[in-house]
Amino acid sequence: MLIEDHAYARMVYNNLKNDFRIDHIIIDNGQSYSKQLKSRIKRLGIIHVIGQLLFRIVVIPFLNYSAKDRIINLLHNNGFKDTTIEKEISTAVTSINSKEGHDLLLKLNPDIVIVICRRIISKKTLELTNGKFINLHGGITPIYRGMHGAYWALVNSDKEHCGVTVHLIDEGIDTGGILYQDTITPMLNSGDNYISYTYLQLVKILPILKKAINDIQTNSIKIKNPGYEKGKMLYFQPTIWYYLYHRWIKKIK
Repeated sequence: MLIEDHAYARMVYNNLKNDFRIDHIIIDNGQSYSKQLKSRIKRLGIIHVIGQLLFRIVVIPFLNYSAKDRIINLLHNNGFKDTTIEKEISTAVTSINSKEGHDLLLKLNPDIVIVICRRIISKKTLELTNGKFINLHGGITPIYRGMHGAYWALVNSDKEHCGVTVHLIDEGIDTGGILYQDTITPMLNSGDNYISYTYLQLVKILPILKKAINDIQTNSIKIKNPGYEKGKMLYFQPTIWYYLYHRWIKKIK
């Protein structure tokens, strides 16, 4: 597995290890927050990024508090465990695309790499091994590429494409061959919001991830054709004004 060390990744690991042998965990330390900001300002503009920061500082704590009971129920009902990954099977690297990361990947020579991190994996890295790199994506690709696909589908009144995708990783961003997809149905009157969507997605993505792993192991992998074109947009975190507007107008939490 190639992950950033956060709760979501640890829950996936603890669930998968019951059914599969996981030889090693590579922990990518990720890009520094300052570099992320600079990159996002370059792409989206400083006003937009300020709006995103305000959303993160002002709205996210409120949403976390509001969804607390809902999230606890989801974790309990599905047996998700956020327990520490064993140190003896994990190695931290500055970047999987670095020489350090490449040397480790060559040494491990994996058949399958489950990826749960925001790092864009370079072509050189992907070509180091014949193993399949699989991404867990919180949205229906290729329509909702980027981040928070479930939220954006709801905002776009597109409940049909509010869901998750397990796909192969290629050089693009969320453009690799689709292995499996499924949808979620948030219950906005039962405490679901922007935060809990992630856990609803986790419930749906783990079974199809296991199907994808079994397919690769039995050499029966099939690329799905969803029948829709790649979305032109890459989605990111909303700005505070965008979120509040759609919460008020469309009741999308």
